[in-house]
Amino acid sequence: MEEAFVQLVCPECAKDWQSSPSDLPKHDDMFHCPNCHASRRTAEFTRTNRDLETLKTFQ
Repeated sequence: MEEAFVQLVCPECAKDWQSSPSDLPKHDDMFHCPNCHASRRTAEFTRTNRDLETLKTFQ
């Protein structure tokens, strides 16, 4: 099985990275940017709607 990745971007500091959906909290749980420590719902860090759908699918 191919592993999925979600592209993320911080809405505050603009850091971008990718992560496996299994390493992230649920889309509506709080998530903290590893760079600036901004706190928002995980969904707000997803780069595109497709990334959000992938996150929802694998959780």
